[in-house]
Amino acid sequence: MAAHLHILGICGTFMGGIAAIAKSTGWRVTGCDANVYPPMSEQLRALGVELTEGFGAEQLALRPDVWVIGNVVTRGNSLMEAILDQGERYVSGPQWLAEQVLPGKHVLAVAGTHGKTTVSAMLAWILERAGLAPGFLIGGVANDFPVSARLTPSPFFVIEADEYDTAFFDKRSKFVHYRARTAILNNIEFDHADIFDDLAAIERQFHHFVRTLPRSGKVVANGSDEVVKRVLTLGCWTPIELFSLPEGWQAGDADPEGSFEVSLAGKSMGRVRWPLLGAHNRLNALAAIAAARQAGVEPAAAIDALGSFGGVRRRMQVKGQARGVTVYDDFAHHPTAIRATLEGLRQHVGKARILALLEPRSNTMKRGVMKQTLPGSLAEADRIYVYSSGLAWDAQSVFAPLGTRASCQPELEALIAAVLAEARAGDHVLVMSNGDFGGIQEKLLDRLSARV
Repeated sequence: MAAHLHILGICGTFMGGIAAIAKSTGWRVTGCDANVYPPMSEQLRALGVELTEGFGAEQLALRPDVWVIGNVVTRGNSLMEAILDQGERYVSGPQWLAEQVLPGKHVLAVAGTHGKTTVSAMLAWILERAGLAPGFLIGGVANDFPVSARLTPSPFFVIEADEYDTAFFDKRSKFVHYRARTAILNNIEFDHADIFDDLAAIERQFHHFVRTLPRSGKVVANGSDEVVKRVLTLGCWTPIELFSLPEGWQAGDADPEGSFEVSLAGKSMGRVRWPLLGAHNRLNALAAIAAARQAGVEPAAAIDALGSFGGVRRRMQVKGQARGVTVYDDFAHHPTAIRATLEGLRQHVGKARILALLEPRSNTMKRGVMKQTLPGSLAEADRIYVYSSGLAWDAQSVFAPLGTRASCQPELEALIAAVLAEARAGDHVLVMSNGDFGGIQEKLLDRLSARV
């Protein structure tokens, strides 16, 4: 009989990816979550994974060979307490992956505060187009693949390497488990205020990650990021290849269609021709091209592959157009990401009006750790609408310097009404949240369509 694992917190993207990989390698997989919700629940059921709603201790009767614990699980969770009381065998998701899947693989790990999902998807797509059929675990939905995680016979495995903690019993960052051979350090900023006290604590975790890399590997690092450079000066035993510097990989300015020149040490490597927006995506492309070369993919082939890259869901995704108003969905929830997203959209739409809708939903945003930088990050928006429900800070005061450009609403319906009262043909409505924002994108489109 196949070995059996039961996953606590299975509907998160990472844990759901582990479930898919385990199922494909012959494990019997079951799992539970507080809310068994789509799209992950639908994907898992299609794979034959049995799901249980909630964390009831009666699940002990399943008697799996191992319990895999997601970092959503805390002490006091009834099933976890029963597992501990019974002395059952349990591991974290990253540890299970490291022990069961990654040994013998050339792991290409994509780390950084911003861009992990996009760069991971780019890198996996480049390797796929090169015929290398990589395995991967991506923390989002890449439009070029039908799944967010898979295991293949290929020696290459691309993983989104998160700095968030591993589990309640393992406070190290997830990425220290992966034993990467090629590592991308895209950028480092303060985030995750619920687990990190300050930026220095995050830098220390990135240093621990760098310490796991072999001499025969490669660090692909953003040479224009001062914190990345500071982390590397703490000690690095692996060759470093830099991007975003003239002496390393560099991206030229984008033309109106979004295409740009790629150079290495001043020598042209080719031109990426794609519709993606923003300087941040050009840097993401450099990181992916440089990392792919460590898997044997020549820059020209990588550049060509990016020309057909389909992007990642919820990264400046057009949700629809109604009555001449275009509605976008974006995952941006950190001031730096918000600024980059808006700058990219501004470059694309020119002088057309941008209506920015923001849900400060992450733990860091709800605590107000970076609240003072939020107004400045929204500079490119003509109108700003902030969903202020559940915040530990006064949104009205924070956004007061923006005057009548900004509106803060604690009720979703009031926010929707305010946007609908303002929106007119030719406007671009950008919705930014790391959650579902109450389905506001579809509600706006439906109500715009219903206008007479």
